[in-house]
Amino acid sequence: MVWVPLRTTRTDRRAPLRSPSTRRTTMSLEWLMDWSWSLDGLRDFIATGIQSFRDCDATALATVACLLVLFIWYCYHVGREQPRASYPTVNALMQGAEANGVQNGYVYCHSPECVRCAHHDGLNQKLYHNLQEYAKRYSWSGMGRIHKGIREQGRYLNSRPSIQKPEVFFLPDLPTMPYFSRDAQKHDVELLERNFQTILCEFETLYKAFSNCSLPQGWKMNSTPSGEWFTFYLVNQGMCVPRNCRRCPRTYRLLGSLRTCIGNNVFGNACISVLSPGTVIAEHYGPTNIRIRCHLGLKTPSNCELVVGGEPQCWAEGRCLLFDDSFLHTAFHEGPPEEGPRVVFMVDLWHPNVAAAERQALDFIFAPGR
Repeated sequence: MVWVPLRTTRTDRRAPLRSPSTRRTTMSLEWLMDWSWSLDGLRDFIATGIQSFRDCDATALATVACLLVLFIWYCYHVGREQPRASYPTVNALMQGAEANGVQNGYVYCHSPECVRCAHHDGLNQKLYHNLQEYAKRYSWSGMGRIHKGIREQGRYLNSRPSIQKPEVFFLPDLPTMPYFSRDAQKHDVELLERNFQTILCEFETLYKAFSNCSLPQGWKMNSTPSGEWFTFYLVNQGMCVPRNCRRCPRTYRLLGSLRTCIGNNVFGNACISVLSPGTVIAEHYGPTNIRIRCHLGLKTPSNCELVVGGEPQCWAEGRCLLFDDSFLHTAFHEGPPEEGPRVVFMVDLWHPNVAAAERQALDFIFAPGR
Protein backbone atom coordinates (compact mmCIF):
# COMPACT_ATOMS: atom_id res chain seq x y z
CA MET A 1 0.00 0.00 0.00
CA VAL A 2 1.34 3.41 -0.95
CA TRP A 3 0.83 6.40 1.34
CA VAL A 4 -0.17 9.49 -0.49
CA PRO A 5 0.25 12.82 1.45
CA LEU A 6 -2.91 14.74 1.92
CA ARG A 7 -3.14 18.20 0.38
CA THR A 8 -3.38 20.90 3.01
CA THR A 9 -6.10 23.38 2.52
CA ARG A 10 -5.94 27.15 3.33
CA THR A 11 -7.98 26.57 6.43
CA ASP A 12 -5.63 23.93 7.73
CA ARG A 13 -2.57 26.25 7.46
CA ARG A 14 -3.92 28.57 10.23
CA ALA A 15 -2.40 28.28 13.73
CA PRO A 16 -4.07 25.68 15.83
CA LEU A 17 -6.64 26.91 18.33
CA ARG A 18 -5.37 27.42 21.89
CA SER A 19 -7.13 26.16 24.95
CA PRO A 20 -8.31 28.63 27.64
CA SER A 21 -5.55 27.52 30.01
CA THR A 22 -2.90 28.20 27.38
CA ARG A 23 -4.27 31.69 26.77
CA ARG A 24 -4.18 32.47 30.50
CA THR A 25 -0.56 31.33 30.73
CA THR A 26 0.42 33.54 27.79
CA MET A 27 -1.33 36.59 29.33
CA SER A 28 0.42 36.01 32.65
CA LEU A 29 3.80 35.92 30.96
CA GLU A 30 3.03 39.17 29.15
CA TRP A 31 1.90 40.83 32.44
CA LEU A 32 5.07 39.70 34.19
CA MET A 33 7.16 41.14 31.39
CA ASP A 34 5.27 44.48 31.66
CA TRP A 35 5.62 44.49 35.49
CA SER A 36 9.34 43.82 35.18
CA TRP A 37 9.59 46.75 32.78
CA SER A 38 7.67 48.98 35.27
CA LEU A 39 10.04 48.03 38.09
CA ASP A 40 12.98 48.90 35.88
CA GLY A 41 11.43 52.30 35.17
CA LEU A 42 10.71 52.90 38.86
CA ARG A 43 14.26 51.94 39.78
CA ASP A 44 15.61 54.30 37.16
CA PHE A 45 13.35 57.12 38.44
CA ILE A 46 14.50 56.64 42.03
CA ALA A 47 18.14 56.47 40.97
CA THR A 48 17.72 59.68 39.00
CA GLY A 49 16.12 61.40 42.01
CA ILE A 50 18.93 60.29 44.34
CA GLN A 51 21.53 61.49 41.87
CA SER A 52 19.71 64.85 41.63
CA PHE A 53 19.84 65.21 45.40
CA ARG A 54 23.54 64.37 45.38
CA ASP A 55 24.15 67.01 42.77
CA CYS A 56 22.25 69.67 44.79
CA ASP A 57 24.00 72.17 47.04
CA ALA A 58 24.29 71.00 50.67
CA THR A 59 22.96 74.32 51.99
CA ALA A 60 19.77 74.00 49.92
CA LEU A 61 19.21 70.46 51.18
CA ALA A 62 19.72 71.58 54.78
CA THR A 63 17.22 74.41 54.29
CA VAL A 64 14.60 72.02 52.89
CA ALA A 65 15.19 69.62 55.78
CA CYS A 66 14.81 72.40 58.35
CA LEU A 67 11.57 73.61 56.74
CA LEU A 68 10.22 70.05 56.76
CA VAL A 69 11.06 69.63 60.47
CA LEU A 70 9.43 72.98 61.31
CA PHE A 71 6.30 72.02 59.38
CA ILE A 72 6.03 68.70 61.23
CA TRP A 73 6.55 70.46 64.58
CA TYR A 74 3.88 73.04 63.72
CA CYS A 75 1.35 70.35 62.79
CA TYR A 76 2.08 68.52 66.04
CA HIS A 77 1.83 71.71 68.12
CA VAL A 78 -1.46 72.80 66.56
CA GLY A 79 -2.90 69.33 66.82
CA ARG A 80 -2.22 68.99 70.53
CA GLU A 81 -3.53 72.46 71.50
CA GLN A 82 -6.70 72.43 73.52
CA PRO A 83 -9.57 74.57 72.23
CA ARG A 84 -9.70 77.99 73.84
CA ALA A 85 -12.37 78.95 76.30
CA SER A 86 -15.04 81.23 74.97
CA TYR A 87 -13.98 84.51 76.58
CA PRO A 88 -14.77 87.96 75.22
CA THR A 89 -11.71 89.81 73.92
CA VAL A 90 -9.86 92.37 76.02
CA ASN A 91 -10.79 95.01 73.46
CA ALA A 92 -14.48 94.18 73.72
CA LEU A 93 -14.32 94.38 77.50
CA MET A 94 -12.52 97.72 77.47
CA GLN A 95 -14.25 99.44 74.57
CA GLY A 96 -17.73 99.88 76.03
CA ALA A 97 -20.21 102.63 75.42
CA GLU A 98 -19.12 106.21 76.04
CA ALA A 99 -19.18 107.15 79.69
CA ASN A 100 -21.17 110.23 80.59
CA GLY A 101 -21.07 109.99 84.40
CA VAL A 102 -18.78 111.41 87.03
CA GLN A 103 -16.45 109.40 89.28
CA ASN A 104 -14.45 110.87 92.16
CA GLY A 105 -15.73 114.28 91.09
CA TYR A 106 -14.13 114.12 87.62
CA VAL A 107 -15.69 113.74 84.20
CA TYR A 108 -14.53 111.04 81.80
CA CYS A 109 -13.57 111.93 78.28
CA HIS A 110 -16.09 111.07 75.56
CA SER A 111 -13.93 109.51 72.85
CA PRO A 112 -15.47 106.24 71.62
CA GLU A 113 -11.96 104.84 71.05
CA CYS A 114 -10.78 105.53 74.61
CA VAL A 115 -10.09 102.30 76.52
CA ARG A 116 -10.53 103.98 79.92
CA CYS A 117 -14.18 104.93 79.43
CA ALA A 118 -15.74 101.89 81.10
CA HIS A 119 -14.82 99.31 83.73
CA HIS A 120 -15.98 95.72 83.26
CA ASP A 121 -16.23 92.99 85.90
CA GLY A 122 -15.17 90.30 83.41
CA LEU A 123 -11.88 91.97 82.52
CA ASN A 124 -9.76 90.51 85.33
CA GLN A 125 -10.95 86.98 84.56
CA LYS A 126 -10.00 87.44 80.93
CA LEU A 127 -6.59 88.88 81.83
CA TYR A 128 -5.85 85.99 84.19
CA HIS A 129 -6.77 83.51 81.46
CA ASN A 130 -4.39 85.28 79.06
CA LEU A 131 -1.60 85.21 81.66
CA GLN A 132 -2.06 81.47 82.22
CA GLU A 133 -1.96 80.86 78.48
CA TYR A 134 1.25 82.90 78.20
CA ALA A 135 2.92 81.03 81.09
CA LYS A 136 1.90 77.69 79.57
CA ARG A 137 3.56 78.57 76.27
CA TYR A 138 6.61 80.32 77.72
CA SER A 139 7.34 80.60 81.45
CA TRP A 140 6.13 81.92 84.80
CA SER A 141 9.59 83.40 85.35
CA GLY A 142 9.43 87.15 85.91
CA MET A 143 5.61 87.16 86.04
CA GLY A 144 5.33 87.91 89.79
CA ARG A 145 4.24 91.53 89.52
CA ILE A 146 1.82 90.88 86.66
CA HIS A 147 0.25 87.94 88.48
CA LYS A 148 -0.02 90.00 91.66
CA GLY A 149 -1.50 92.93 89.75
CA ILE A 150 -4.19 90.85 88.02
CA ARG A 151 -5.06 88.88 91.17
CA GLU A 152 -5.49 91.99 93.35
CA GLN A 153 -6.48 94.54 90.72
CA GLY A 154 -9.66 95.64 92.48
CA ARG A 155 -7.88 96.25 95.78
CA TYR A 156 -5.10 98.24 94.13
CA LEU A 157 -7.42 100.50 92.19
CA ASN A 158 -9.82 101.07 95.06
CA SER A 159 -7.02 101.98 97.44
CA ARG A 160 -5.25 104.33 95.04
CA PRO A 161 -5.46 108.06 95.80
CA SER A 162 -7.76 109.89 93.41
CA ILE A 163 -4.78 111.64 91.85
CA GLN A 164 -3.71 108.38 90.12
CA LYS A 165 -6.32 105.83 89.11
CA PRO A 166 -5.58 103.89 85.91
CA GLU A 167 -8.91 102.73 84.57
CA VAL A 168 -7.94 99.35 83.11
CA PHE A 169 -4.73 97.84 84.53
CA PHE A 170 -2.42 98.78 87.40
CA LEU A 171 1.01 97.15 87.68
CA PRO A 172 2.15 97.29 91.32
CA ASP A 173 5.56 98.39 92.60
CA LEU A 174 6.30 100.83 89.76
CA PRO A 175 7.73 104.25 90.71
CA THR A 176 4.95 106.81 90.40
CA MET A 177 5.40 110.45 89.43
CA PRO A 178 3.38 112.79 87.19
CA TYR A 179 6.33 113.76 84.97
CA PHE A 180 9.48 111.91 83.93
CA SER A 181 12.87 113.34 83.06
CA ARG A 182 14.13 113.15 79.50
CA ASP A 183 16.70 110.56 80.63
CA ALA A 184 13.93 108.05 81.38
CA GLN A 185 13.89 107.12 77.68
CA LYS A 186 16.88 109.10 76.45
CA HIS A 187 17.46 107.30 73.14
CA ASP A 188 13.90 107.68 71.92
CA VAL A 189 13.58 111.27 73.14
CA GLU A 190 16.73 112.31 71.27
CA LEU A 191 15.65 110.44 68.14
CA LEU A 192 12.27 112.17 68.09
CA GLU A 193 13.81 115.59 68.64
CA ARG A 194 16.35 115.06 65.84
CA ASN A 195 13.46 114.32 63.49
CA PHE A 196 11.35 117.28 64.60
CA GLN A 197 11.43 118.99 61.19
CA THR A 198 10.49 115.77 59.37
CA ILE A 199 7.40 115.24 61.51
CA LEU A 200 6.45 118.92 61.33
CA CYS A 201 6.64 118.97 57.51
CA GLU A 202 4.37 115.94 57.19
CA PHE A 203 1.89 117.49 59.63
CA GLU A 204 1.79 120.76 57.66
CA THR A 205 1.04 118.83 54.48
CA LEU A 206 -1.83 117.06 56.25
CA TYR A 207 -3.18 120.21 57.83
CA LYS A 208 -3.60 121.96 54.48
CA ALA A 209 -6.61 119.74 53.87
CA PHE A 210 -8.52 121.57 56.62
CA SER A 211 -8.92 124.54 54.29
CA ASN A 212 -11.07 122.42 51.96
CA CYS A 213 -13.36 120.69 54.47
CA SER A 214 -14.16 120.73 58.16
CA LEU A 215 -12.84 117.23 58.96
CA PRO A 216 -10.55 115.71 56.34
CA GLN A 217 -10.26 111.97 55.87
CA GLY A 218 -8.16 110.22 58.51
CA TRP A 219 -8.75 112.81 61.24
CA LYS A 220 -10.92 112.18 64.32
CA MET A 221 -12.76 114.79 66.36
CA ASN A 222 -12.82 114.18 70.12
CA SER A 223 -15.49 115.45 72.47
CA THR A 224 -14.42 118.36 74.69
CA PRO A 225 -16.22 120.80 77.03
CA SER A 226 -15.16 123.63 74.75
CA GLY A 227 -13.23 124.12 71.54
CA GLU A 228 -12.02 121.47 69.08
CA TRP A 229 -9.56 118.61 69.58
CA PHE A 230 -8.45 116.63 66.50
CA THR A 231 -6.25 113.54 66.30
CA PHE A 232 -4.59 111.81 63.35
CA TYR A 233 -3.63 108.26 64.36
CA LEU A 234 -0.80 106.24 62.87
CA VAL A 235 -1.22 103.57 65.56
CA ASN A 236 -4.50 103.36 67.48
CA GLN A 237 -4.62 100.98 70.46
CA GLY A 238 -1.93 98.75 69.01
CA MET A 239 -3.41 98.69 65.50
CA CYS A 240 -1.67 100.36 62.59
CA VAL A 241 -3.86 102.66 60.47
CA PRO A 242 -2.44 101.91 56.98
CA ARG A 243 -4.08 104.78 55.09
CA ASN A 244 -2.78 107.34 57.59
CA CYS A 245 0.69 105.77 57.70
CA ARG A 246 0.98 106.06 53.92
CA ARG A 247 0.34 109.80 54.25
CA CYS A 248 3.14 110.16 56.85
CA PRO A 249 5.69 107.61 55.62
CA ARG A 250 8.79 109.11 57.25
CA THR A 251 7.09 109.58 60.61
CA TYR A 252 5.80 106.02 60.47
CA ARG A 253 9.26 104.64 59.66
CA LEU A 254 10.60 106.62 62.60
CA LEU A 255 8.34 104.66 64.96
CA GLY A 256 10.16 101.48 63.97
CA SER A 257 13.46 103.01 65.15
CA LEU A 258 12.19 103.76 68.66
CA ARG A 259 13.44 101.21 71.19
CA THR A 260 10.63 101.56 73.73
CA CYS A 261 7.59 102.35 71.60
CA ILE A 262 4.54 100.28 72.58
CA GLY A 263 3.35 98.95 69.28
CA ASN A 264 1.96 95.48 69.96
CA ASN A 265 -0.75 95.94 72.56
CA VAL A 266 -3.87 97.99 73.15
CA PHE A 267 -2.02 100.53 75.32
CA GLY A 268 0.18 101.66 72.40
CA ASN A 269 -0.73 104.75 70.37
CA ALA A 270 0.98 107.20 68.05
CA CYS A 271 -0.83 110.24 66.68
CA ILE A 272 -0.73 113.93 65.89
CA SER A 273 -2.87 115.84 68.39
CA VAL A 274 -4.26 119.28 67.53
CA LEU A 275 -5.96 121.70 69.96
CA SER A 276 -7.70 124.72 68.47
CA PRO A 277 -7.62 128.02 70.41
CA GLY A 278 -10.20 128.03 73.21
CA THR A 279 -10.11 124.26 73.70
CA VAL A 280 -10.18 122.55 77.10
CA ILE A 281 -9.80 118.76 77.49
CA ALA A 282 -11.81 117.40 80.44
CA GLU A 283 -9.85 115.95 83.35
CA HIS A 284 -9.42 112.22 82.95
CA TYR A 285 -7.21 109.23 83.76
CA GLY A 286 -5.29 107.04 81.32
CA PRO A 287 -5.89 103.27 81.19
CA THR A 288 -2.63 102.01 82.74
CA ASN A 289 0.60 102.93 84.52
CA ILE A 290 2.85 100.61 82.46
CA ARG A 291 3.49 103.36 79.90
CA ILE A 292 4.70 106.91 79.79
CA ARG A 293 3.25 109.27 77.23
CA CYS A 294 5.63 111.36 75.16
CA HIS A 295 4.57 114.67 73.56
CA LEU A 296 6.92 116.17 70.98
CA GLY A 297 5.97 119.83 70.54
CA LEU A 298 5.37 120.76 66.88
CA LYS A 299 3.52 124.06 67.33
CA THR A 300 3.25 125.60 70.79
CA PRO A 301 1.47 128.98 71.00
CA SER A 302 1.36 130.97 74.22
CA ASN A 303 -1.09 130.15 77.03
CA CYS A 304 -1.09 126.41 76.37
CA GLU A 305 -0.61 124.06 79.31
CA LEU A 306 -0.65 120.41 80.29
CA VAL A 307 -1.60 119.71 83.92
CA VAL A 308 -0.75 116.25 85.32
CA GLY A 309 -1.42 115.39 88.94
CA GLY A 310 -2.05 119.06 89.63
CA GLU A 311 1.36 120.11 88.26
CA PRO A 312 1.33 122.38 85.16
CA GLN A 313 3.89 122.17 82.36
CA CYS A 314 4.24 123.96 79.02
CA TRP A 315 5.20 122.40 75.71
CA ALA A 316 8.16 123.64 73.68
CA GLU A 317 8.68 123.25 69.94
CA GLY A 318 11.16 120.52 69.10
CA ARG A 319 11.25 119.24 72.70
CA CYS A 320 9.72 116.14 74.29
CA LEU A 321 7.59 116.17 77.41
CA LEU A 322 7.17 112.82 79.26
CA PHE A 323 4.34 112.16 81.71
CA ASP A 324 2.33 109.36 83.30
CA ASP A 325 -1.21 109.70 81.99
CA SER A 326 -2.62 107.33 84.64
CA PHE A 327 -2.52 110.47 86.82
CA LEU A 328 -5.47 112.81 86.56
CA HIS A 329 -4.60 115.19 83.73
CA THR A 330 -6.02 117.86 81.46
CA ALA A 331 -4.81 120.19 78.72
CA PHE A 332 -6.00 123.52 77.40
CA HIS A 333 -5.22 126.15 74.78
CA GLU A 334 -6.16 129.66 75.86
CA GLY A 335 -4.00 131.49 73.34
CA PRO A 336 -5.35 133.99 70.77
CA PRO A 337 -6.85 132.60 67.54
CA GLU A 338 -4.22 134.30 65.37
CA GLU A 339 -1.49 132.13 66.94
CA GLY A 340 -3.10 128.98 65.54
CA PRO A 341 -3.48 125.52 67.07
CA ARG A 342 -1.31 123.72 69.57
CA VAL A 343 0.13 120.63 67.87
CA VAL A 344 2.09 117.73 69.39
CA PHE A 345 3.20 114.34 68.11
CA MET A 346 2.15 111.85 70.76
CA VAL A 347 3.64 108.36 71.19
CA ASP A 348 3.36 105.85 74.04
CA LEU A 349 6.61 104.43 75.45
CA TRP A 350 7.20 101.71 78.01
CA HIS A 351 7.60 102.76 81.63
CA PRO A 352 11.38 102.43 82.23
CA ASN A 353 10.84 100.10 85.22
CA VAL A 354 8.82 97.49 83.32
CA ALA A 355 11.26 94.61 82.66
CA ALA A 356 11.77 93.05 79.23
CA ALA A 357 10.09 89.77 80.26
CA GLU A 358 7.11 91.73 81.59
CA ARG A 359 6.84 93.71 78.35
CA GLN A 360 6.71 90.50 76.35
CA ALA A 361 4.00 89.06 78.59
CA LEU A 362 1.95 92.28 78.57
CA ASP A 363 2.13 92.38 74.77
CA PHE A 364 0.65 88.87 74.76
CA ILE A 365 -2.01 89.54 77.41
CA PHE A 366 -3.15 92.84 75.89
CA ALA A 367 -2.64 91.98 72.22
CA PRO A 368 -5.20 93.68 69.93
CA GLY A 369 -8.13 91.35 69.36
CA ARG A 370 -7.17 88.91 72.12
